[in-house]
Amino acid sequence: MNNYFVILAAGKSKRFNKKIPKQFFNYRNKEIIDHSIEKSLNSKLFKKILVVSNNLKHLKKKKYPKSISIIKGGKERSDSSLKALKYLKRFKPKNVFIHDAARPNFSIRLLKNIAKNLKNNKAVVPIISSKDTIKYKTQNQIFNLNRNNLLLTQTPQAYRFEELYKITKNQKNKVTDEATLFINNDFKIKFIPGEKANNKITYIDDIKTPKTFYGIGFDIHKLVKNKKLYLGGVKIPFHSGLEGHSDGDVILHAIIDSILGAIRKKDIGTYFPNTRQFKNIRSTKMLKPIMINLNKSNFFINNLDINLICQKPRVSKYRDKIIKSVSKLTGINENQINLKGKTVEKLGLIGKEKAIACETIISITKYD
Repeated sequence: MNNYFVILAAGKSKRFNKKIPKQFFNYRNKEIIDHSIEKSLNSKLFKKILVVSNNLKHLKKKKYPKSISIIKGGKERSDSSLKALKYLKRFKPKNVFIHDAARPNFSIRLLKNIAKNLKNNKAVVPIISSKDTIKYKTQNQIFNLNRNNLLLTQTPQAYRFEELYKITKNQKNKVTDEATLFINNDFKIKFIPGEKANNKITYIDDIKTPKTFYGIGFDIHKLVKNKKLYLGGVKIPFHSGLEGHSDGDVILHAIIDSILGAIRKKDIGTYFPNTRQFKNIRSTKMLKPIMINLNKSNFFINNLDINLICQKPRVSKYRDKIIKSVSKLTGINENQINLKGKTVEKLGLIGKEKAIACETIISITKYD
């Protein structure tokens, strides 16, 4: 199909609050504009991709394929769009897709759906419905708008080139998208479902992502006679318990250390040293203040993976009880916790049932 793809990237990004234009800001490991360039290339729908920008020096440093051309943009979006159409006219395109570089999250599936609908229509525009209740103010009056009748237009938008070129070159006023031109000239548009993820980046907050951190915990204790065995806060019937200044619960100790590691707050010994104050303390009481501090600091746990390393007891027999206990102690859902049992093929102290060890990995996220 004789399709051409235009990426408008000449804006100054005054509302983005960055020293560089937002289209060149790093987002998900690449510049915002490169998401659109790569997707349009990978779709294999276009003979040429045209980037319209006022930062030619920056773009020309990149090694783009020959199918990508770069031209200087205008002062307003509508000026850049007209410049793009004038440039493409020499190639006699049948269809042209116009896209805003500030929308990097569209899918190739959407591109293909637009192209499919363009076969029988002169204009195809993706839309989504409003999630918000919208009001309209005119002079001193405020009116409620029926959001079921509101259409939020997205890009890419696709048009028959000749129709779009004719109305664009005769347009005198500023317009925010090509669909406005078609509507103003009473041309029919085929509206298709857009994508909720295809949001326009306007402010820096639009691309802020929660910070995720990871922590590793490890603990090992000897098994001794005449002591109760606690694992994950659960009392386990066994011939021995774990030696330690506290109850020796290696699962909870490893969890505490993994949390402290993720939030960069030293280790368990810093908060619970071997002093008289903590002699024989239950590990559930040690975990509680750690969790309170975690929640107060606006962190939440994504998942917790536990390796319990012992010859006996068999983890499978107590897995559900331990997971329920850890879930209750940490406040996270049971399906976010995984517990694996690992033996050491009867090697060393653990293999001779003289010690139990545990290692954990935790993922936590910071939110505002």
